[in-house]
Amino acid sequence: MNNFFTKLTDLNPLYKQLIMIFFDSLVVILMLMSAFFLRIGYWFIPTGVLFYAIILSPIIAIPIFFSFRLYRSVVRYIGFKALLSTIQAVTLYAVIWGLLSYMFSINGINGIPRSVIFINWMLCIIVIGGSRVSARWLFDTLNKVKNINIIVYGIGSDGMQLSNSLQQVSGFTNIAYIDDNDNNDKRYINGIPVFPANKLVFLIHKFSVTEVFLALPSMSRKKKNIITEELNKLNVQVRNMPSVSDLVEGKVKIDDLFEIKIRELLGREEVKPNTTLLKIKIEDKIVLITGAGGSIGSELCRQIISLNPIKIILYELSESSLYQIELELISLDISNIEIIPIIGSIRDIHRLKKIFKMYSVQTIYHAAAYKHVPLVEFNQSEGVLNNVIGTMQLAKAAIDLEVETFVLISSDKAVRPSNTMGATKRIAELILQAYASQNPLTCFTMVRFGNVLDSSGSVIPLFKKQIRKGGPITVTDKNIVRYFMTIPEAVELVIQAGAMGHGGDVFVLDMGEPVKIYDLAVKMIQLSGLQLLDSSNPDGDIEIVYTGLRPGEKLYEELLVGQKVTKTENNLIMRAEESMTEWKKLEPILLDLKKACELSDQEKVRKLLIKIVPEFKPQSPIMDLTYNNFKSS
Repeated sequence: MNNFFTKLTDLNPLYKQLIMIFFDSLVVILMLMSAFFLRIGYWFIPTGVLFYAIILSPIIAIPIFFSFRLYRSVVRYIGFKALLSTIQAVTLYAVIWGLLSYMFSINGINGIPRSVIFINWMLCIIVIGGSRVSARWLFDTLNKVKNINIIVYGIGSDGMQLSNSLQQVSGFTNIAYIDDNDNNDKRYINGIPVFPANKLVFLIHKFSVTEVFLALPSMSRKKKNIITEELNKLNVQVRNMPSVSDLVEGKVKIDDLFEIKIRELLGREEVKPNTTLLKIKIEDKIVLITGAGGSIGSELCRQIISLNPIKIILYELSESSLYQIELELISLDISNIEIIPIIGSIRDIHRLKKIFKMYSVQTIYHAAAYKHVPLVEFNQSEGVLNNVIGTMQLAKAAIDLEVETFVLISSDKAVRPSNTMGATKRIAELILQAYASQNPLTCFTMVRFGNVLDSSGSVIPLFKKQIRKGGPITVTDKNIVRYFMTIPEAVELVIQAGAMGHGGDVFVLDMGEPVKIYDLAVKMIQLSGLQLLDSSNPDGDIEIVYTGLRPGEKLYEELLVGQKVTKTENNLIMRAEESMTEWKKLEPILLDLKKACELSDQEKVRKLLIKIVPEFKPQSPIMDLTYNNFKSS
């Protein structure tokens, strides 16, 4: 049977149409015969003009069916609109045949009851429409490789749309709706029962439900988090319905259902931007972004160009990264904004000054930095030269050319650092604080935040890759925790902080509670429809393996050096009041640090880092490759 329908499906469309025309022609004749039988109560063989009126009825029906496109509909996907067209076509055919038969009855056809016309109409609708619905059901039944029982959570318009879309997908059976309103219990929607939320666990177990679709796009993230957390415990895959606005704007397809994003499970709402603050230092300004091709830098470019600057200067050391972000911005077709791509290092102060002067730069967003903790640990000198000396050169050039605003993208790793990268970011903050105290013409601002979810160095793409390979997921320590935020959220904060800064400010975000990396890994396994493999579940799918803390890594990250914070115009952004070092004390140590890096004197580099940042407590010995090679020779 399967082979027969497979061959039928693969037929040339013309042959399929001919088969349907032959079938409908036969049905039209048989239904007329049946209509007479039902009316007069016995079968008879028509003769004379009546014989021709019945036998030639397809000549009336088939052209009408063609005009209503009954033979252009794909039977296996036939829906309500196609059935409505079938009813309209059959109605028109029945009326025309009845009128013609009445005219011929005057000239030779005797005794055609008027009820025959009505009976013929009903029989044709039932058989022609029913045959198409039956064919679709048969195709779906034979083509199902497996049947997946699903539940739709939500009975609003989005839930209805979702259920209708799922009916077009072979293999899915919507066994129930879930609604938070208990008054809707025991109701039915298109034959599908509605249950209250407290019946969800019962339904999942009873019907072996493997997936739950959330049709709750307007629900608050907090409530959605609670629902999702409960579903995760049941080892079912959770999928999220895109909002109607996303569908209308074309961001997703009408039948696009995507898995819950991990950022939706972090236990807090995204920071809502203050649109007025966003524009203050950008609109009608000439803006330069360092590290423009990186994760943060590229998002800065995307948001800044939407805020109507005069020029946007992309400053990047990597040629390929610069090329990609330039192409992306050009594709936006914003003709009134000039996009200037420049290859260059932040350590080249002469090039920086020429660019600042040539383009009259007014605002700088400094995102260029080496951020990968183990790599910076293994390449200490380069990390210091880029993150510390590069920032110093960039800031000095900004002061000399009287740039109005300078915003540094910092890190939570700068707080009581345990690795070289964190120490370099803290020194970069100290440099800007020192400069700010004696150079009022340039407003220096620092923004400190935790890990960003979508960056190339985030654990999330790593976990996704490991899950696709079948595991294991590698976690450095079961107790390691991190603060998380999305890249767009972080960039909005950076831009707003630039507007709120008075000079030497350090801003931090209220990022909610820190997230346990182990819990994040478990959630990702569950959201993939898989189970954690451990001692309590030896039949699970994905194992979590602990690899130990990496060089310079610590269990907990912090956002504040001290405890003094004040509120700002955005209640989720705080201004930190922290100690600083005067420039006259800081400058000579920085010059010694630069010289030590250039000479690859790694022991001195480490000592100077600790001297500048006394709270720096290295978690690993000096690991710079040049140092190790020197020691072993």
